[in-house]
Amino acid sequence: MKTSALVIGGSGQIAQAIIEKLLTYLTAENIVVVSRGPQPDKFAGIIWHQSEYDEASMSNLSMQFYEQQRNFEKVFICHGILHDASVKPEKRLEQLTAASINHVFNINTITPVLWLKQLLPVLKYAETCQVTIFSARVGSINDNHMGGWYSYRASKAALNMLLKSTAIEYARRAKMVKLLAFHPGTTDSPLSRPYNTNVPDDKLLTPDFVAERLFEILKGLPTDGELSFLDWQGKNIDW
Repeated sequence: MKTSALVIGGSGQIAQAIIEKLLTYLTAENIVVVSRGPQPDKFAGIIWHQSEYDEASMSNLSMQFYEQQRNFEKVFICHGILHDASVKPEKRLEQLTAASINHVFNINTITPVLWLKQLLPVLKYAETCQVTIFSARVGSINDNHMGGWYSYRASKAALNMLLKSTAIEYARRAKMVKLLAFHPGTTDSPLSRPYNTNVPDDKLLTPDFVAERLFEILKGLPTDGELSFLDWQGKNIDW
């Protein structure tokens, strides 16, 4: 069994900061990355797979990990979209479209849980494994006091519910796996940059800082069969 770590969504800035952290204690051949984008030169030697995140590709990659007997001690599912060329956060109901809702849900909600489905045969044999899935504070229903950002909020709330059900099933079938829905805070990255102009400098986090905080949180996270919903400070977020 090869003790390894898996980073899914490796093109993002936080994901790449996570890879840098992993390189401080794992050899490159024991770090596996899945990304739409090509492998950067700075990560030469890492096992890098390109994928469009369709179910066939996810299934094939998971089967490879199973056949390689990968013992993943950490998995990071870093998918997330707030905006792109075709969608922006909706401020009013009139801005909602079926196409934009489906687009955001596919990336933020459906793809992460399909990874958990495909990885189950691999992770159920892990000696111990922590799986971090990027969620968001705005996915908290109780914390929604401003409205707006309809698709993004709803996609993260739906993700949390899917993760809760997955944690219950994993507790039966993959007992040594711990799931964490993680809110990275407002990070200076392409995902949030157009919407963080009013964020004070001391509240705007760097990808490296977020990765550092995440690893500190993981150090004290118990393998208890529960889903945790924590922010970058390690504080619980209300569902």
